[in-house]
Amino acid sequence: MLDATPLLHLYARYRLSRLKAFDAANTQEQQLLKLVAQARDARFGLDHGFERIRSVQDYQDAVPLRRYEDFWTQYWEKSFPVLVDATWPGRIPYFANTSGTTTGVTKHIPVSAEMVKANRRAVLDLLTHHIANRPHSHILAGKNFMLGGSTDLTPCGPGVAMGDLSGIAVNEVPWWARSRYFPPRELALISNWEEKIQLLASRSLQEDIRTIGGTPSWLLLFFERVHALRPKTTGRLAEYYPNLELLVHGGVNFAPYRERFDELLEGSRAETREVYPASEGFVALADRGPGEGLRLLLDNGLFFEFVPLDEIDAPSPTRHWIKTAQIGVNYAIVLTSCAGLWSAMIGDTVRFIDLNPPRILVTGRTSYSLSAFGEHLIGEEIENAVAAAAAAIGASVTDFSVSPIYPAKPGEVGYHAYAVEFSSSVPPEDCRMFARILDEKLCAENSDYADHRAGDFAMLAPKIEVLPPGTFAHWMKSRGKLGGQNKVPRIILDASLFESLLAVRA
Repeated sequence: MLDATPLLHLYARYRLSRLKAFDAANTQEQQLLKLVAQARDARFGLDHGFERIRSVQDYQDAVPLRRYEDFWTQYWEKSFPVLVDATWPGRIPYFANTSGTTTGVTKHIPVSAEMVKANRRAVLDLLTHHIANRPHSHILAGKNFMLGGSTDLTPCGPGVAMGDLSGIAVNEVPWWARSRYFPPRELALISNWEEKIQLLASRSLQEDIRTIGGTPSWLLLFFERVHALRPKTTGRLAEYYPNLELLVHGGVNFAPYRERFDELLEGSRAETREVYPASEGFVALADRGPGEGLRLLLDNGLFFEFVPLDEIDAPSPTRHWIKTAQIGVNYAIVLTSCAGLWSAMIGDTVRFIDLNPPRILVTGRTSYSLSAFGEHLIGEEIENAVAAAAAAIGASVTDFSVSPIYPAKPGEVGYHAYAVEFSSSVPPEDCRMFARILDEKLCAENSDYADHRAGDFAMLAPKIEVLPPGTFAHWMKSRGKLGGQNKVPRIILDASLFESLLAVRA
């Protein structure tokens, strides 16, 4: 295969010079005004007087915050699946089906032709930052492997299809990149996840894999399948993919998985790089090392707003943008996109760690908070505490979920139950230490939690339910959510759903 990396080097030098020259606020305002101009004759643009918008303030005065349900009922439902000039000019060719981790209800997110191009540019930015960190890279001399869901799209109208976002991406891979993409179409189309990863594992061992990407929990299952094919190996990725340069991860907090991936990558030349590709748009990616934040993509079809999380349900919440955002505040992220979302609250929460250029940490979901007893924990605090507890006992967490257990009788006190699947056996004394460190970490990070835990008065210490290996995969399969596009819910507020997870052990 011809090594196309020299061409990538040329592009990377050009792109990095452009990024260095950006003024963040000016870039974002121009991006917004460009989107407004493109959509001024769509029904949404006409309804909101886009022809009169000349600034960010004009836009925020004209366009209120909305959730997905608002767009669905006001602009999409009546003509779905054929959306023409509704919230974006022209026909929407694709809809990305979300996994429904927040509400359990599948959402259909419009993906325009412009959004397809924006997602491609985001991938080039990802490779640009890799090249900047690895100047002797040959990343395009082999295959690039994305472990996603089924790429089989379902026709749902004239010129319209729906499916996983990964399927849309595969359907739009440009001709020049197809020879460098893995898996081949006949394997990518397989909808049965277990059959698919078995075939992918075997076939991937015959390829020169340079990059691998996916959700951490599903990548771990895949690597276990690869190891099973070569049981006499140590399980290190360098034994299977000696030219691997880049492992791309996203979708969930990487902290609970970092130690396990460090083990897998031992002896490898590969680096890890995090991405934040929401169904609504490619938001950010790592331009530096692990844990140093994700750089917002300011000139790629998205305009960002940020609402302080404690104002999310206020009648008139404060709407910050790049010019007014502050470091250290937990914000609900709001997107305006080149696919017809306008100030849409997508459910994710972020915190800035840098403003020049803007870099964020993804802290969780607006709905992924745990406050059954007034403890007010957010997803980031829970995931970091789990990671710290696992590190303290030298264990790796494959997956976990937490649920509040309410008092059954007067005088009893509630607590949090953690269902945890470790990558290997953990003795009872280590499980007790895991629970203690988890509790201590949460007390140190969250004063409300600490107040409720004081003297076991309002909340008991967390309890750990250790699940056998494979439990989460079996549970997700039983719910029809087995595969790379589906995420294990970290916080489960539905008692029956949590009970169904624990029952898988039986």
